[in-house]
Amino acid sequence: MKKFVIAAVTLAAACPAIAADNNFKAGDVLIRARALGVMPDESSTMNIADRVKLSNSYVPELDATYFFTPNIAAELIAAVSPHRVSTRNGVDAGDVWLLPPTLTLQYHFTQLDSVKPYVGAGVNYTHFFGANAGSLTNPKYDDSFGAALQAGADIPLGNNWYANLDVKKIYIDTTARFSNSAVRANVDIDPWVVGVGVGYKF
Repeated sequence: MKKFVIAAVTLAAACPAIAADNNFKAGDVLIRARALGVMPDESSTMNIADRVKLSNSYVPELDATYFFTPNIAAELIAAVSPHRVSTRNGVDAGDVWLLPPTLTLQYHFTQLDSVKPYVGAGVNYTHFFGANAGSLTNPKYDDSFGAALQAGADIPLGNNWYANLDVKKIYIDTTARFSNSAVRANVDIDPWVVGVGVGYKF
């Protein structure tokens, strides 16, 4: 009986600590590594009878979230994604890399211990680089500012580790020029960005 009482008291004392380990507090920093699927949802207009399309891309990503309060946090992501560029009529327009650092302000829901959902909104700046020509030569892309929307969840694994699921809609638009500006396109890339990963809370 004495051993049972000691075990029960120990478990009761440990439960709040376990729950507290799941929760965020002001000053916490959550560093994550994710695998991303970047899936353009593009629309475009061109000065020829055609439309631009970009391939999907699958890349690693790092991000950091800083908590101002248990509910309010800011997240910054860093990743690059390569994309093949073509037209609906099958013209090869080469490839290009996107660097879209994105900053979101998040609200984290704290009512549940087993999952920590959040929503966010913010801004992104997208830099286009490493463009290579295809059948359309001399590609050039304008950089872009745009909005970003986000929803996701952190799932406590214990010992400050979390699994993460995250979905973003990032609004990216550019003017693309090819063949010494003989061919021009206004492109809304607007990708869905789906991430799965793990994070550690400091």
